[in-house]
Amino acid sequence: MVPRLLAPYLRRDAAYYPVVTLTGPRQSGKTTLARATFPDHAYVSLEAPDQRRFAREDPHGFLDQFTGPVILDEVQHLPDLLSYIQVAVDDDARPGRFVLTGSQNILLMGQVAQTLAGRTAVLHLLPFSRAELEGQDQPEPASPEMLFANTATRLDLWPAIRTGFYPRIHDRGVPPEVWLPDYLQTYLERDVRTLTNVGDLTLFERFLSLSAGRVAQLLNYSGLANDCGIAVDTARRWISVLQTSFIVFALKPHHRNFNKRIIRTPKLFFYDTGLLCHMLGIRETSQLVSHPLRGAIFENYIVAEVAKSYLHHRLTPPLFFWRDQTGHEIDLLIDTAGRLYPVEIKSGQTMDGDMLDGLRWWMRLSGDEAGQATLVHGGLGFHARDGIAVRPWFSV
Repeated sequence: MVPRLLAPYLRRDAAYYPVVTLTGPRQSGKTTLARATFPDHAYVSLEAPDQRRFAREDPHGFLDQFTGPVILDEVQHLPDLLSYIQVAVDDDARPGRFVLTGSQNILLMGQVAQTLAGRTAVLHLLPFSRAELEGQDQPEPASPEMLFANTATRLDLWPAIRTGFYPRIHDRGVPPEVWLPDYLQTYLERDVRTLTNVGDLTLFERFLSLSAGRVAQLLNYSGLANDCGIAVDTARRWISVLQTSFIVFALKPHHRNFNKRIIRTPKLFFYDTGLLCHMLGIRETSQLVSHPLRGAIFENYIVAEVAKSYLHHRLTPPLFFWRDQTGHEIDLLIDTAGRLYPVEIKSGQTMDGDMLDGLRWWMRLSGDEAGQATLVHGGLGFHARDGIAVRPWFSV
């Protein structure tokens, strides 16, 4: 088993809360992590029809069978069970009694907010980070400078991005072009049908592909709706489904305007670049290297890795982008400790002085509010220029 950065936080929170809730996309390793972290807990999967029927028809009897702590897997199948768990922990609030896992966040979190507020810790497990996959230490990002501190890799950039980071691909050595279509079909059939009333899954899959074509771009619901042939409200609902099932996330624009008119629309990113490439029809590394969206896919990789580095340390990612209406943009802005840390992301392997122009402009504009500026590129070199840290793709 690949050690997960979230494991010590899972153990820590189970020592404080009677319930720990572990969410994340399907096949991100939630069950494996929960069972490895709590080997002495009883385990029940609510994927099993008999267990689900027992819990639905006799929730008190189902819970009373456990004399000690228990892992309840895929609890999104029975959100009403959480009300009975609330009663149980109100009567006996011993820490770590229940460890809940679930991949359908739209159902799970609504119930958690209503019934388990103050009683549960909520942790998010995403697919492997690059550092986790390579067994490297990744300290808590107490400052943005620590994010870009890794100095070595065994991976090659473009094959790693095309393959993605879902654990099953790496644990079983399954080629991504074999595993990802099955994953997508399972997601559509089991998650999407449950999360929303989609009659035509082929249309939803087309919507997902169109969303992939807009990666690292401003989220334009009207454009998506028109291209897919659906209503704008449907496009908004379907993006919400993709977000709450941990397929995509929105990077919000930063509010600081510095007396400029700024863009207030979020940008769209995928949590896993392997799935992103699959939705774009990329099946070979050579296709990716020459793909017209190569730069956007690389930007997605870096932004997703930074998000993982926060989430897997039980932190809310303080991540934004910044763009004004004249076209000046910072790809990633980290807002922490009263400072704004700008990050520019370039897929090129060769360092060009022009790559720093946007950071130089923004540093002059932001003045004392600016922290260390960083350029992350697709090459291998570490150096500094004009006070800007230049870091390779594997530094995060």
